[in-house]
Amino acid sequence: MDIYIKPVKKAALSGTVRIGDIADVFAQDQLAGRVKNLKLTELKENKNRLVSVMDIIERINAAFPGSSIINVGESDTVIEYADPDKKENRLWSFAKAAAVTVMLAAGSATAIMSFHSDAQMSKVFENYYYIFFGEHAQNPVIIHLPYSIGLAVGIIVFFNHFAGKKLTGDPTPIEVEMSVYEGEVTDNQIDTLNEEKNKNGS
Repeated sequence: MDIYIKPVKKAALSGTVRIGDIADVFAQDQLAGRVKNLKLTELKENKNRLVSVMDIIERINAAFPGSSIINVGESDTVIEYADPDKKENRLWSFAKAAAVTVMLAAGSATAIMSFHSDAQMSKVFENYYYIFFGEHAQNPVIIHLPYSIGLAVGIIVFFNHFAGKKLTGDPTPIEVEMSVYEGEVTDNQIDTLNEEKNKNGS
């Protein structure tokens, strides 16, 4: 009998970990449900655990000898301990979000002002004013205003976000970078846990 499994790369769990908690399972009849219910390990401490696809195959083979197991997912799964009694502190979450917002706003403003200073944008605007109006003027508002509006619109379009809503269904640049970052962190966790596993096994 064929059993298809698709393990995920990362999961946050506590207590008894079963195959169905970290992998999708496809098999005929009621076999899939029985496979999903097979116990893999027990989480009782705040420590990451690594489960290899070989551990899953070994567990399935022990329960259903002679099965043909096909893996179509990840080869390693990081299981993070999720404390079931831990409650979210909304005030702390809001404070962290506010602090990050202030730092990003200050950093962005500093970067934009530094760029304008290095590129001597004020002289560029004065030259534009002279080209269009034939007069010299310092800090021409008629040039600064549309540029400022265009800069704001460009930032909104680039980040694909305004007033808490997405402009399109595409992921924002921050979401893409966060996804890449999380993937690299998980890969690093897998490498570290594999090294620990090999040291303990040797």
